[in-house]
Amino acid sequence: MTLPVRAVTPEFYVAPQLGPADMAAAAAMGFKTVINNRPDFEGGADQPAHAAMQAAAQAAGLDYVFLPVVAGAITTDEVATMKQALAAAQAPVLAFCRSGARSTQLFVFTQD
Repeated sequence: MTLPVRAVTPEFYVAPQLGPADMAAAAAMGFKTVINNRPDFEGGADQPAHAAMQAAAQAAGLDYVFLPVVAGAITTDEVATMKQALAAAQAPVLAFCRSGARSTQLFVFTQD
């Protein structure tokens, strides 16, 4: 299975909303860390909660970071937290949100 990922850099990729079943595919594609930038249930009750995503990521051997950000309202604290998460992360990193745009924007804000 191949996930709909887009390279931002050779070490950082983004994707639209993923599900628990996608974590094994992410690991098979070589990702080491997954960052979830989507608040729980932002998309309604059908959106997987971060606890389920974390369990599936860890079961697949992936590091998992939950850093929910609101579209159009990314704070300086969230940027600082993302920068710290990226510094500590094993690469390559796969970040996701609803469409991938918010994760991309957050990453761009971390670049000096």
